[in-house]
Amino acid sequence: MNITFLLNGESVTLRDVDPTQSTLNWLREAKGLTGTKEGCNEGDCGACTVMLRDADGARAVNACILFLGQLDGKSVTTVEALADGKDLHPVQQALVDEHGSQCGFCTPGIAVSLATAHLNGDRAHDDVLAGNLCRCTGYAPIVRAAEKAATAPVPNSFAQAPNLPDTAADAMRPKSSDALAQALMQHPHATLVAGATDVGLWSTKALRDIRPAIFLNGVDDLNKIDLTEQHIHVGAGVSLEALRHVMQDHHPHFAEMLRRFASLQVRNVATIGGNIANGSPIGDGPPPLIALGAVLHLRRGDVRRQIALEDFFIDYGKQDRQPGEFVEAISIPRGPGNLRVYKLSKRFDQDISAVLGAFNIAVEDGKVSTARIAFGGMAGTPKRAKHVEAALIGRSWELETVENAAQAFTKDYTPMTDMRASADYRMRTCQNMLIRCFHEGHGTETSVLEVSV
Repeated sequence: MNITFLLNGESVTLRDVDPTQSTLNWLREAKGLTGTKEGCNEGDCGACTVMLRDADGARAVNACILFLGQLDGKSVTTVEALADGKDLHPVQQALVDEHGSQCGFCTPGIAVSLATAHLNGDRAHDDVLAGNLCRCTGYAPIVRAAEKAATAPVPNSFAQAPNLPDTAADAMRPKSSDALAQALMQHPHATLVAGATDVGLWSTKALRDIRPAIFLNGVDDLNKIDLTEQHIHVGAGVSLEALRHVMQDHHPHFAEMLRRFASLQVRNVATIGGNIANGSPIGDGPPPLIALGAVLHLRRGDVRRQIALEDFFIDYGKQDRQPGEFVEAISIPRGPGNLRVYKLSKRFDQDISAVLGAFNIAVEDGKVSTARIAFGGMAGTPKRAKHVEAALIGRSWELETVENAAQAFTKDYTPMTDMRASADYRMRTCQNMLIRCFHEGHGTETSVLEVSV
């Protein structure tokens, strides 16, 4: 594949290159840009963070799970290009001034994350840094550096958007969903690469050859969000970070859960279509979407069909998707903001869920009129708690009803024991989440980030 992009402001064209090579390895081995570090090699530690810019703006991403094929037509900035001549970037100078580095291994990635946030005017420093692990400083001096640099002007070298190169489409790098549909009919078993936050690990950890691969980063019509009176129509290529911003105005509990979904670097490229299509029983996206009654749009060639999202997941590792068929979009009902979502993980930030519960319960005249409850981590697929729903609907919305209905979770789920949680713990947790939903609905403060005495 031929790939053209900007690297630290200079045009680069790679001919007949393996598009599944990681950007991290290419930067270090082919270009000698060793400031970008390899730590975890799976998108967790942030030592490999680079700045990726395109028509949608600038974002921090993990180079270790970013394939070269995803760079076509974009701009990449590494830590080596943050300084402007002899002048350090404001975040670099602030890190020096505030003693924000000790061993220094993580510092280049931190500097790039902060420089990207500085460019975007993003002052949610804790969220920005959640994907950059540092075991030396305790983060306090790093956060002080971020705060100090926040008011400094953006350097001239970053102030203007880069002049991105024109690129040509081919069968493995389609520019539209129509072209993608044709490519998949010719290569029905090809690996689809969107954000590569999951597929990237197939390559770096499982050492799998994912070729032939079809890269979706150029399929612009899958990146749209359309609002109608009744639905939020989300293209499969919409990033989780873009979805988070939209959900803030419609389903804020969903948005808050997405803030804890992996890291900003991952959310910047991970797509909602990929999160659904991989069928993980602990994927955080499907349970709230199922609770909302979302509809999945699938396409194979020129044939399109729609199914309820909950029907897409058949069994562990098995989804209702034919060879050559792909997730094109998802429609989410707007509705009232009844949805509540609770994520349980060992770490608050950037961790895989042990249990994730989503509750969409409506109460009229003191009684439960409708209830849709879905969980991840409780079965081999994301799954509704239909026995619990039945135990709630038509009954008074009071604690006794909720406590009795919670016992029906044992009819809906038979959870497993693994390294994240035991079966008994998972069952007790999902019951407690329903009780938490009740108390929160009555105004009781339930945030795990608040301390009360």
